[in-house]
Amino acid sequence: MKQTFRIIFMGTPPFSVPGLTALHENDYDVAMVVTAQDRPKGRGRKMALSAVKQKALDLGYPVSQPASIKTAEFVGKVEDLKPDVMVVIAFGRILPENLLTLPRLGTINIHASLLPKYRGAAPIQWAIINGEKETGVCSMQMEKGLDTGSILLCAKEAIHPDDTAATLHDRLALKSAAILIDTLKAFADNRIQPMPQDHSLATYAPMLTKDDGLINWNQSAESLLIFIRGVTPWPGAYTFIGDHRLKIFKSHPHPVEINESHGPVLEGFADELRVATAKGALCVDEIQGESGKRMVIKDFLRGHKIPPGSLLG
Repeated sequence: MKQTFRIIFMGTPPFSVPGLTALHENDYDVAMVVTAQDRPKGRGRKMALSAVKQKALDLGYPVSQPASIKTAEFVGKVEDLKPDVMVVIAFGRILPENLLTLPRLGTINIHASLLPKYRGAAPIQWAIINGEKETGVCSMQMEKGLDTGSILLCAKEAIHPDDTAATLHDRLALKSAAILIDTLKAFADNRIQPMPQDHSLATYAPMLTKDDGLINWNQSAESLLIFIRGVTPWPGAYTFIGDHRLKIFKSHPHPVEINESHGPVLEGFADELRVATAKGALCVDEIQGESGKRMVIKDFLRGHKIPPGSLLG
C-alpha cells in the first residue's frame, strides 16, 4: 500500500512551480500552499499573484499569504493542519525553528546547488559566473542555519557552454521536482539516511542586485563571457557609453593581442562591436539600448554608431 503524506508547501517564484505540480501529479495531500503576498507590478502597478499562488489556485489548493510567518496565529494554523512534512522550495523567507519542527517528519528544502557549495539566494547565477562545469539540486532537512541542514538526496546537472541563468534555472526547476518526489518516496520506504554537510567546504551565493550586472572590462574576455551568461536575465549585464546604458545579452571572445586600455571599442567590420578586455576582445552579439528592444548587433549598429575608440565602462 502506497504511503502518502499530508504536506504544507512553501514557495513563491516560477522555480517552485514544478515541485508543487509534481506533488499534485503524484496524489500527495497538499493541505495548504504558503506564498508571498500579492504585489504591484509593471507600469500600471496592478497587483500580481506569485507564480506559486497562480498554480495553487489552478490546482484547487488553499492558499495562505501571511505578512509574517512568525506570528502565533500562523504557527497555530500550521499546527492545526497536522502536517507530516513541510516542503520549502524558493520561499524567500527564513523559517523560525518552532515552525520547522512542527511537522512529524520535519521540513524538507530543495536547494539549487550541490551542497555545501553555493549556499544562499543565487546559486544558479554564481555557479555560471564562477565557471563551474556542473551543479545540481539537493534535498535537505531544514534547520535554523542558512542551507546548513543534513543532505537527503542530490542530483547533478551539467552546465552547458551556452547556458544562461535562465536556461539552467528551467532545467534545475524540473530536477528539483523529481528529487522532491524521490525524497518523499524514500521517506515512505524508510530509505532516507541524512548526511551532515561538511561545513568546511561551504561556499556562498549571495543575492544579486541591479548594480551587480555592471561589466568590469578589466577582466578577460572569457571571464566576461561567463559573467554575462550568469547574470542573464537577472540582473542583466550592462555597460555605459557616455551617459547611455547598454544591456548586453550575448557575446563571444575573440583571441587577439590587446595593446589598448580596457573598455575601448576596437577596429572591426562595420557590423561588429569588439571591445578590449584585460585579455582578448569581447565581441557583442546581442544588445539593447536604453529605450530600444533587444537586437542582434548588426541591426543595432545601423541606427547607433559606435566608432572605434569609443570607451565603454
